[in-house]
Amino acid sequence: MNLTMQRKAAREFSTYWRGKGYEKGESQRFWIGLLQAIYGIDDATRYISFEDEVKLDKTSFIDAYIEKTHVMIEQKSSNKSLDKGIRQSDGSFLTPFQQAQRYSANLPYSKRPRWIITCNFKEFRVYDMEKPTGEPAKILLSDLSKEYYRLDFLIDEVNINVKKEEEISVQAGELVSKIYNELLKQYKDPNSSYSLKSINQLCVRLVFCLYAEDSGIFGRLNIFRDYLKDIEPSLLRSRIISLFKVLDTKTEDRDPYLDEKLAEFPYVNGGMFSDEDIEIPKFTPELKDLIVNQASDGFDWSDISPTIFGAVFESTLNPEARRSGGMHYTSIDNIHKVIDPLFLDEMKEQLQQIKSLKQPATIKKKAKAFQKSLSNLNFFDPACGSGNFLTETYISLRKIENELIKLIYGRESMLDTGQKLINVSIQQFYGIEINDFAVSVAKTALWIAESQMMEETKAIIYSDQDFLPLKSYSNIAEGNALTIDWNKIIDSSKIDFLISNPPFIGKKEQTKVQKKDLSNVFGPGSSRLDYVTGWYVKSLQFMYGTNIHAAFVSTNSITQGEQVPILWKKLLNMGIVIDFAHRTFNWKSEAQDEAHVHVVIIGFSYHGQSREKLLYFAENSLKKVTNITPYLSEGPTVLIENRSQPISHVNIMNYGSMPIDNGNLILNKDDYAELISENPNNKKFVRPYVGGTELLNNRERWCLWLKGVNPSEYSHSRFIMERIRKTKEFRECSGRDQTKQLADYPYLFGEIRQPENVTSLLVVPKVSSKSRKYIPISFVDSSSIVNGSALVIRDATIFDFAILTSNIHMAWMRTVAGRMKSDYQYSNKIVYNNFPWPKITNFQREKIRKTGQAILEARNIYNDSTLANLYNELLMPPELRKAHQANDRAVMGAYGIPVKGTTESNAVAKLFDMYENIVTKKLNKN
Repeated sequence: MNLTMQRKAAREFSTYWRGKGYEKGESQRFWIGLLQAIYGIDDATRYISFEDEVKLDKTSFIDAYIEKTHVMIEQKSSNKSLDKGIRQSDGSFLTPFQQAQRYSANLPYSKRPRWIITCNFKEFRVYDMEKPTGEPAKILLSDLSKEYYRLDFLIDEVNINVKKEEEISVQAGELVSKIYNELLKQYKDPNSSYSLKSINQLCVRLVFCLYAEDSGIFGRLNIFRDYLKDIEPSLLRSRIISLFKVLDTKTEDRDPYLDEKLAEFPYVNGGMFSDEDIEIPKFTPELKDLIVNQASDGFDWSDISPTIFGAVFESTLNPEARRSGGMHYTSIDNIHKVIDPLFLDEMKEQLQQIKSLKQPATIKKKAKAFQKSLSNLNFFDPACGSGNFLTETYISLRKIENELIKLIYGRESMLDTGQKLINVSIQQFYGIEINDFAVSVAKTALWIAESQMMEETKAIIYSDQDFLPLKSYSNIAEGNALTIDWNKIIDSSKIDFLISNPPFIGKKEQTKVQKKDLSNVFGPGSSRLDYVTGWYVKSLQFMYGTNIHAAFVSTNSITQGEQVPILWKKLLNMGIVIDFAHRTFNWKSEAQDEAHVHVVIIGFSYHGQSREKLLYFAENSLKKVTNITPYLSEGPTVLIENRSQPISHVNIMNYGSMPIDNGNLILNKDDYAELISENPNNKKFVRPYVGGTELLNNRERWCLWLKGVNPSEYSHSRFIMERIRKTKEFRECSGRDQTKQLADYPYLFGEIRQPENVTSLLVVPKVSSKSRKYIPISFVDSSSIVNGSALVIRDATIFDFAILTSNIHMAWMRTVAGRMKSDYQYSNKIVYNNFPWPKITNFQREKIRKTGQAILEARNIYNDSTLANLYNELLMPPELRKAHQANDRAVMGAYGIPVKGTTESNAVAKLFDMYENIVTKKLNKN
């Protein structure tokens, strides 16, 4: 069915159903008619099911469900609103969407819908359940002739196929891993670099052969299996060597007396088999079984996803090699978090605009122009790994091109001889990768992607085009991206988009070579930065004077804590503009050795390239903003630097004391009991010992505190002297000079910061879970020794406590603090010392003091609970939550921030303004 016919059918359908629509009597006829008339489903009664049972408190029925594309439909009569709640049998009021959500939650996971449609015959509301917080698409029945294409997902199996491809690709990776491990055993020196490079190349070639026979590239199915199956394992090596040579020889240049089974294989080209100087070991019966029976005969390689498989294939590398290179493997969903807002969303929108046009001639003209523009784009990944970003981008562009081909030529047409059908090429994709194996994998993944997309095009239009010999050459270069000139790979004036997932290597994990590379790129300050920052600097140098737009996945620490002012001061001076960003989320992948890291995505361009700013939060919720700061918040760009003193007139906050004793000066309950049983007077040498763990979990510990104590008072204690002796031994054995010097004073803590003669100690845990709305802070006994896992303010008041535990201070902390993985890492120099305190009246101060006191009293109601439990969002008692909410309102009032309508981003923007004013005034005074 062509577009004209579809549009005519949609117009007739909407005309017929105008003013009709009774839920019980006409729903099935409505949906069957829609699927048959507009979308060409011949037997719609089998394609869509009605009244499927779902078990709630009683048996309920789903109005309609399309299993093939995972679409759930909640249908209402034409006189029903899709926005208002409808009374349910249990007395609750649910909107049609909420009703469908409840059905979905009670279905087996495999049957849960990807799409939910609510409809009242006049309007369709389409909810994408991969974006549960997003607004639904709204399509009016009266507009169906113009917007019918927006319901293409009813028959589009793409999302279902993606899941299938994922499963097959992971299984393929597991097979390759088995082959790799068995091959490695056969090498005489498996640890030599020559052998390791050879086995990598051998695996790539074997995988290409396995894919080529199943996908038809080699001309017929099972050609590779048939060539190997009747050969003794001992002869397999020579057979494979002969095959590789033939695959790299043009047909006209081959031996005329070549074995018939070899002569049947086509010429591959593309450099895949050109290197004859690779080490190929002997093959065992186990290897033959793996390759011939399990990998070839027992597995279909034609449906693998090259995007996913490239990453999983790379996981056959030694895990240590992977970690040292900082490689992490990427899901297709996560790749689209990068490429969709960078360029793909705009391209899809342009495609839909063309589809919505009325004149066939105009559609064809626009489609041809759009196809040509796609072929003129160039993409560059300067840390491409196994090529999954480039591969998925290529596939995405080719899918759009296939849609354009449908618009230009129609479905199931025959292409005129000599007419160029496909314009998008893998030659448009460039990359740099330091690992030779990953380079080979990336090239192979792109070739496989090219083959698969050619088959999809052939399914649209009959075209007798052969894939081999390879005519498209991928532009993946082997090298260190931080030391080579990117313009030697591709001139920056020819690149449109930079996309990358550079290595996730923190400052502590970098090798000496990596530190040197980063230093050469970044300059002073690089020792405190993550490795990924080198790619930002190189990118801006590369982008200078161009219209390139870029997007990188990065470790989230470059937008938090001390790295922000070091990195972003340089990047801002170089002209960076943040166009869009995804705030911190957990990076997941299909690889077995999955990367457990927390990342951000930053889309950026060189200054002057104006774009709408898009900020993505958790669960894919999106906000359009006027500016995105280096902290990935909205508001003015302000850099919060390490500061030794508070900018406001408040008490100093310090880290706690560090024992540096290997635990010898610290006592648990048993140690404490043993010390007191030796001599009750020993109690005077002991002080309560408090850190983050003790504070949060009510854990009792003590420490030996001998500062200022005459040695004659404790020298007779065997317990104390033994602990001192062990501390001395530990410090003397240290490889750190400063620690060795501390061995002269083994009876004292290594770093003493304990405030003396204080009335109160307010303690803040250094690390706190991201799942808490408030960091649990608390007063402790003034005699307590606070350790280095916490920070302490001496002589703090309840007013101080109330401000620091408020949502305003928490919002500031969440924005500027560093992270320990994803948990908050509070610091005095970044968070506390830069926090702008409010100027308030005595009345406001007293009000806040009272709300702070109410929080402490609410805690006391549950004094047998730990702070960890009290501040668990699932467990927080109502009295404590209400006390915090009252405190939040009082503190917001002191800052002049309205409670109603204020988001956390608004509050942070206000605090940044206050910070800038305070700092500017201080500078002017000086």
